[in-house]
Amino acid sequence: MGYEYYTDETFVGKLTLIENHLYVSLFGEDWLLDTGAPSSFGAIDTIVINNQTFELLDDYLGLDAEQLSELTKNKVFGLIGVDILNQFYVVMDLANEKIVFSNKTVAMDGNTLGMNDFMGIPIIKVGIDGADKSMFFDTGAQISYWNDEGLKSYQPIDVMNDFYPGFGEFQTNVYIANMALGNEEFSIRCGVLPSMLAMSLSMGGTEGIIGNELLKDRVVGYFPKKGQLVIS
Repeated sequence: MGYEYYTDETFVGKLTLIENHLYVSLFGEDWLLDTGAPSSFGAIDTIVINNQTFELLDDYLGLDAEQLSELTKNKVFGLIGVDILNQFYVVMDLANEKIVFSNKTVAMDGNTLGMNDFMGIPIIKVGIDGADKSMFFDTGAQISYWNDEGLKSYQPIDVMNDFYPGFGEFQTNVYIANMALGNEEFSIRCGVLPSMLAMSLSMGGTEGIIGNELLKDRVVGYFPKKGQLVIS
């Protein structure tokens, strides 16, 4: 399914998924693309996207570009968070390794979800076991997370390591859970966050995280100015 945008109001970059981490290539350098991070940071002071200049922090909660490169095992210049992403209409077309940053609205058909936010981080409704759950949409997350005892009724299929700024690395069992987003059902890999991280979710009124697996084999429109996430 296609999408249309104003070419003279748009920057088109390269989008890749490497070892379950999502990157945008800007001027030849990789940056982690993270809708779950309220603040951007990098090894340089400013970055320009679509003729807009953004100032960058040196780190976020003690995590800098060098440490992020070590954790992801990929050289990055920093992280692009929602303080920058929420200034644009963003289309993530992973199959074609393309990301669109548009100053003007993008025309796109698909499964349209309402979206609100906490500290700029997007929140969507997800159907699990017949009930709607509020979850963060976090492209920085390798898998999804649902902190509910119901998840443990599934059989674990794997164990994996992950990390979170300000908390560090942790390990979780991985389960396959059935979820509904709008009118479409998905089978999504889910883990369980450490209790301290789970408590931080509750501060935002959420019960979990939808990670970047949602982008695989789909085109996703992230339109915070319209309060919409469009999945096609």
